[in-house]
Amino acid sequence: MGEQHDHTHGANKTVLAISFIIITLYMLVEAVGGIATNSLALLSDAGHMLSDAISLAIALIAFKLSERAATATKTYGYKRFEIIAAVVNGVTLIIIALFIFYEAIQRFANPPAVATTGMLIISSIGLLINILVAFIMMRGADTKENLNMRGAFLHVISDMLGSVGAIIAALCIMFFGWSFADPLASIIVAVLVLRSGYYVTKASVHVLMEGTPTNVNADKILQVIIETDGVQDIHDLHLWTITSGLNALSCHIVVVSTMTIVESQALLHKLEHKLADHNIQHSTIQVETRAHTHTNAVSCAIEGQQMDHHHH
Repeated sequence: MGEQHDHTHGANKTVLAISFIIITLYMLVEAVGGIATNSLALLSDAGHMLSDAISLAIALIAFKLSERAATATKTYGYKRFEIIAAVVNGVTLIIIALFIFYEAIQRFANPPAVATTGMLIISSIGLLINILVAFIMMRGADTKENLNMRGAFLHVISDMLGSVGAIIAALCIMFFGWSFADPLASIIVAVLVLRSGYYVTKASVHVLMEGTPTNVNADKILQVIIETDGVQDIHDLHLWTITSGLNALSCHIVVVSTMTIVESQALLHKLEHKLADHNIQHSTIQVETRAHTHTNAVSCAIEGQQMDHHHH
């Protein structure tokens, strides 16, 4: 399981590096083209590509930092930095969307002349570039489970939609003289960018708040543990995500007082294997008998907080 995680990690880094180079080079072309043609759709797409380049760089740095070994002050290492990078990517998307909204409203009031032929050519090439990068990411990286990678991927997808919007706007101005098509296309793209930013940010904040992992069913986990032979009861169950692809669990299980140390070790081993089948990669289980269980909810809550502080 660890080898698979390392392999995916390495693949993600390679894909990010390649994508960063392609996106950065074309972003410069599109920015110059947007200024030359006076197209907001093209400029907003270039601005979004700039955010793509930044987000890819942040994601790449996050993957590099997460490789650092755990220390006495950071017992999980720097793995959580990937989630922080995902939050930054999500918030950046939201800010870009709001900026595009503002600029589009200004252009609706005073639509400027747009050099449509140049706009069409540049946005068409931009679309092909984005399709290439999205294809590389889908084939070579974990864009489903890894939040950091998903954030970077959504940047590219929404940028692809930006290129489509710019192409449609250019065609509408060329054939119908609809000058409002340029800011309208920008607003449609901004809505899609805003949506992507919201979902990435929401998912990332959920991880930072140590919410139950989205790919883990808490009721099912409870059932798996309680139905294991030798387990009489369970309390202080906590489920959280350390980083994408690394879910953790801690709990106290109550066993019969006659259980030997060897038997309890075998039980823990069995539970670890069972939990691994339900997307729990790291588990900390305390074994106790009825005589040592908590007698009231207050002491239970206090010990639960202490345990959380210890594990986190």
